[in-house]
This record gives sequence, C-alpha cells and structure tokens, in this order.
Amino acid sequence: MSTAILRTADAWWVRIGDHVARIKTAATTTRELLADRSAIAAAASAGAETPIDSLHLLSPVTSPCRVVAQMTNFASHASDAGVKPSTVPLTFFRKSSGSISGPGQDIIKPSHVSLLDYEAEVGVVFGRTVPVGTQIGADNLAEYVAGLVITNDVSARDVQLPKTQFFESKSYPTFTPVGPALVLLDSDELKRFDDLRLQLWVDGKLRQNTRIGDDIIYRPLDALKSLTRFQHLDAGDLLLTGTPVGTALSAPPAIVQKVAGLLPEKRKWQIFLAKQAKNPRYLQDGDLVEISVASEDGTIDLGTQHTTVRYAR
Repeated sequence: MSTAILRTADAWWVRIGDHVARIKTAATTTRELLADRSAIAAAASAGAETPIDSLHLLSPVTSPCRVVAQMTNFASHASDAGVKPSTVPLTFFRKSSGSISGPGQDIIKPSHVSLLDYEAEVGVVFGRTVPVGTQIGADNLAEYVAGLVITNDVSARDVQLPKTQFFESKSYPTFTPVGPALVLLDSDELKRFDDLRLQLWVDGKLRQNTRIGDDIIYRPLDALKSLTRFQHLDAGDLLLTGTPVGTALSAPPAIVQKVAGLLPEKRKWQIFLAKQAKNPRYLQDGDLVEISVASEDGTIDLGTQHTTVRYAR
C-alpha cells in the first residue's frame, strides 16, 4: 500500500487521510529518511491528529541531489513538435537541484526572462545507491525506485531555444516545484505507472491532460536501463519523465520552419521570439499553476501542486 511522505521545515510526516503523523527520525535529507524505513512504518501505523492543512509544505525531495530529466518522451509532445514519435531517441539532460522548490512556493520569473513555460511531469525518486553498470529489470525495479512525486519542469524558452541548451533555461531557482508528497510505492504499485493521469491547469483552465500509458514513449524502466550505463545515482536523486502536449511552446508549421531555415540564425530567432511574445499561453504574473497526478481509481494519488507565478522586479 502506498505511503505519502510530506516535509515541513522541522519534520517529516506520513499522510493519513486529511491528517498527518509525525515521523520520529533524525533524518534531514530525503536520502537519510529513505534509509529509516522503520520510522516511516511506525508513523504510518500510528494515529494522526495534525490536520494536513495546518502544514507549510516543503519539497519532499531535498537539495542537493541529482536532477536528471528525459527529453521529449510523450508521443503527443513529439507530434506537436513535428517529430514522429517512433523516431524519438531516449535522451537526458540535467537540471540544477538549486531549482527545486516547494509545492506551494511561488515560481519566480527572472527579470531577463520573457517566455516562461510549464511542463507537468512525474518524478521518479531513487531509494538506494545505483552504481554505474547496475542491471535493472522489471523484477528488481522496486529495489531502486522508492516512489513518485509531482514535478513541474519550468522553462525559460527565450533562453533555451536560441542557446540550444537546457541547463541554464531550466535551472533558475524555483524552476522545479516538487510535491506535495513523495509517494512510496511497492513493486505492484510501480507497475501501475501507466495508469496515472497527469493534469495541469493555469488559472483553472486545463492545459495538459493525459493518461500516461496512452502517451509515454520510454517508461522509467527503459530510462533506467539506459541511464545506469553512465550515471551514478544515490537515494533521494530525482528523474523527471517528460511532459505531454499542452505547453505554451508549440512548433510552427513545417512550411514556416522551412522558410525560417533560409534566414540568418540571428534573424530567425528574432522573428521567432517576437512571434512567441504574442502567445498568451506563456505564464503571466499572478497565474496559478495546479498539477495533479493520480490513477483513475484513486488508489495511487500523488496529490495536487499549487504554485503562483511572480515576476521579479
């Protein structure tokens, strides 16, 4: 049975209905907490008297840690970018863990950024050290994956695209809201990853909505088989698994791309960014971004994340 872990400034908690039970642990990091499973189990079986609404929640994934993300990994997202899903390779990029923020913390747009975008994603949290060369299969996946979290891969598109890089554009502080809960799952529950529905709203308007199994290209097991060939991982590290169609950024029609390809590079980006600046789907000051992830039957529920966009002055 899944266990939802919450974090505040001074404690870790297990969610039990609308209340929480404090975990009696000295752990200060996600890595340390995941090594103290007996304390988690004790809290899960104890009575819960503290209302969850009374807590100011922080990210259940602590920093510093490794944050690895999969690139285009949903068929709908690939098609929207003008790419055949069957041709999409399994690729990764890194984000700074300094970008991690809480599930209710404001997303702060730096003053030099104009095109602020969102990407609702499910994050995989590792539960133990994964040395390079580790062989991971369906039979032992749960030995290495502790659970799942809601994440938002916030992106500065006007930094990302002209520079053709991801690290800077996705690593500003508050650009990876995480939580509210780290939901620990057993082997059978992890097999239900496909059953999760991922949804994102901006000011109450649904922007992203997909059942993961109907849309995803490379599942976590595929990603880990590739990632462990070259990347050492530790308990508490985070893997973002991609986002579906519905982000503010959308590829221009093929004919427009063809014409733009004839222009000098600088001029091409000037035209593109000027056009994108008129796109109202990019995040505005004061926008409320909400993300929820749960199975259709509600037996696996990662909760709902609520963040507000603020423009730096």
